[in-house]
Amino acid sequence: MPALLKSPRVTSVDVLRGLVIVVMALDHVRDFFHYQVDPTDIPKTIVPLFFTRWITHFCAPIFMLTAGMGAYLSLSRGKTRRELSWFLVTRGLWLVVLEVTWVRSFGWMFNFDYHLVFFLVIWTLGWSMVVLAGLIWLPPRLLTALCLVAIVGHNALDGIKVTGAWSWLWTILHAPGTLTPAPGYTIAVPYVLVPWVFVMALGYCCGPVFTWAPARRQRALIWTGSIAIAAFVLLRWLNGYGDPGRWTGQRSPIFTVLSFLNTQKYPPSLDFLLMTLGPACLLLALFEHWRGRVSQVLQVCGRVPMFFYLLHIPAIHGMAVLFALLRYGYAGFLFRNPGADAGGSFSTPPGYGYSLWVVHGVWLAIVAALYPLCLWFDNYKRAHRAAWLSYF
Repeated sequence: MPALLKSPRVTSVDVLRGLVIVVMALDHVRDFFHYQVDPTDIPKTIVPLFFTRWITHFCAPIFMLTAGMGAYLSLSRGKTRRELSWFLVTRGLWLVVLEVTWVRSFGWMFNFDYHLVFFLVIWTLGWSMVVLAGLIWLPPRLLTALCLVAIVGHNALDGIKVTGAWSWLWTILHAPGTLTPAPGYTIAVPYVLVPWVFVMALGYCCGPVFTWAPARRQRALIWTGSIAIAAFVLLRWLNGYGDPGRWTGQRSPIFTVLSFLNTQKYPPSLDFLLMTLGPACLLLALFEHWRGRVSQVLQVCGRVPMFFYLLHIPAIHGMAVLFALLRYGYAGFLFRNPGADAGGSFSTPPGYGYSLWVVHGVWLAIVAALYPLCLWFDNYKRAHRAAWLSYF
């Protein structure tokens, strides 16, 4: 067995995963603290706000990709394929439960009013693991081909509309929307399963790359990333297949660039995935040589990303409550579901929101506060081998 496979972790994967979990926190701070403006509405946005949102587009694709890589690498740490399959099913279902309990009620909503539920990234991550539990039994070449066909071809399904008894399934699979399981109850589904399942499965297929000699592995990552970026630029420039939204010339060259980069995330278009996964491959190659304090901090966060995730949303929401109490004297609107008030939106105070300087400052404060907890949990996991720890 190659020496790399005997290593308990692959450093570059941990650093990349740590980077995106920290960047994800920035977007969630923006959700709670910034003015109610769509950062990707090109006529209304400003450049710093657009890129505050755009940089976080890398998070979900990299989570999915590295989760698949981690699944493959766990085989090298002694798991059999049957054990891996069972772990993926049980951990996936556990993540689904966490999404609709802890993440919803103690993170995003601060209430137990289940008239509104969101199926977000942890929900999709969980179900993708459940599906991957079956896909890993396919021959590797067949699975790789299936992933590439699904990722490249899924935009051909954009025009399909499903109505009737099975429309709910199409919403969950490929067409983001809302479900109404009972009168007065709404489930919002922005994160669908196709193509996210296949992004995770593609990460699993890429796992063997980390068993190669370093020079060969880095060449492969650099070539793959470069080809993906070039494919993105070409497809996006042609303004045809690859993304349902067209880029257009804007009031200045920089805003034309913003329009070019403004690809669809829900569901993730081919252009979106090429734009994000291409640089991810380059970063994996780069991070093999990155050393220093920042790298060590990101490694810690990348070794316990679920722990960070489960803490950071309640921390951000709690900070938003504190800011609202200090500024307005009340914060009840931060404990109600969106749409619970007359008019279908939060009943926020006039002019609610803070500048991007505040957003970035709160983000850095949240990350700084959570890092010692992540370090403690990382050390605890290293010192203890209880099976339940692998679920966090």
